[in-house]
Amino acid sequence: MRIEIRGDKVKITESIKSYIEEKIGKLDQYFENPEELKAYVVVRVMNKEEIIEVTIPTKKFTLRAETRNNDLYAAIDLTLDKLERQIRKNKTKMRKKFKDIMQYELLMQNEEPENASDIVKRKTVELIPMDEEEAILQMELTDHDFYLFKNVERDTISVLYKRKDGSYGIIDAEN
Repeated sequence: MRIEIRGDKVKITESIKSYIEEKIGKLDQYFENPEELKAYVVVRVMNKEEIIEVTIPTKKFTLRAETRNNDLYAAIDLTLDKLERQIRKNKTKMRKKFKDIMQYELLMQNEEPENASDIVKRKTVELIPMDEEEAILQMELTDHDFYLFKNVERDTISVLYKRKDGSYGIIDAEN
């Protein structure tokens, strides 16, 4: 797996870089063709916390984990643990769900905010047709509280979200 590391308010030293590459490289064992994948790692500092964010887009799904810790190396270890847990937890579901689905790409590109005081991050996503069960799987893999998708069951644009009680909700857009 190719690993792209970026520091935000942090200088990425050679030792940090090699530690991240060693740890994230352990995920290669879970993928059939890891040399075709690219992992995006962002290291940030907020107050006194080190924040590690790892995103691995594949042709069928996107893995994402973010961890905060006072110790940078502990944050890296915890992020790797989160990613491995996501893979193991959803391995059976992913095999069953993706065995007959044609390959597709999730396009996420970061753009600059129009007004920096209001919008701090903007993403453009390709709406991928899927059913609600697959959207739940995708949301869990990205480690977000919501997921935007094209709902093939209702022929609408839908937002899946995780409720405070742990269940899921769906918001459908009307045309």
